[in-house]
Amino acid sequence: MAIVFEKPKALTDAVLHYCPGCPHGIIHRLVAEAIDELGIEGRTIGVAPVGCAVMAYDYFTCDMIEAAHGRAPATATGIKRCRPDNIVFTYQGDGDLASIGMAETVHAAARNENITIIFVNNAIYGMTGGQMAPTSLPGQVTQTSPYGRDVKLCGWPIKVCELLSTQDGPEYIARVAVNNVKNVKAAGKAIKKAFQNQIDGKGFSLVEVVSACPTNWGTTPQQALSWVESDMLPYYPLGVYKDRSAEKEGK
Repeated sequence: MAIVFEKPKALTDAVLHYCPGCPHGIIHRLVAEAIDELGIEGRTIGVAPVGCAVMAYDYFTCDMIEAAHGRAPATATGIKRCRPDNIVFTYQGDGDLASIGMAETVHAAARNENITIIFVNNAIYGMTGGQMAPTSLPGQVTQTSPYGRDVKLCGWPIKVCELLSTQDGPEYIARVAVNNVKNVKAAGKAIKKAFQNQIDGKGFSLVEVVSACPTNWGTTPQQALSWVESDMLPYYPLGVYKDRSAEKEGK
């Protein structure tokens, strides 16, 4: 019998600890599939964040390093500069990357560090109980905004792709989602491209993955995916925000 679907070799056999309906498992698989398809598992080093994916080192077969909260881009920069032949990626949530780690993210992009960042945006702090995140939508109810995010008090959500794409440094900035099959397939292509850019020495690539958090949103998994479609994607439009190689080719 022909095998038509199997677990990527870059994923371990460990059982994922994520909540029911959490898309982190899908995103992990997309990262692992890219590593497999590009044949880079033996020279890849991942940087795990502080957040829901704090134990990502249990799930990938490549070498993994744990970074302090928000410092994954800085840690990845040090690894890549010391070991330029390795493929280095970070896997970060919105609280880790867009709050305490924003400076590291912006400056790594400005320097066009040759690293790959997978940025999971579920508009909330997941691991610590559902507080408002830098990406929480206006009016969104969270543990620390029980009446909804008030932009007059808390400011507007940070749109990471739009922000980084204004810089001259980055090679590739894209926003994808994993709320349906079509978007999952597109997300896989973007993640693979972000790794390929690093292999080709092109520089900084970030893929933002719009995701869901049924547990902290207080919804069922199905309702959470519907909310991604109805509320998150209008505020965080999908697409390629910067692709210097395509720009040079006039595409």
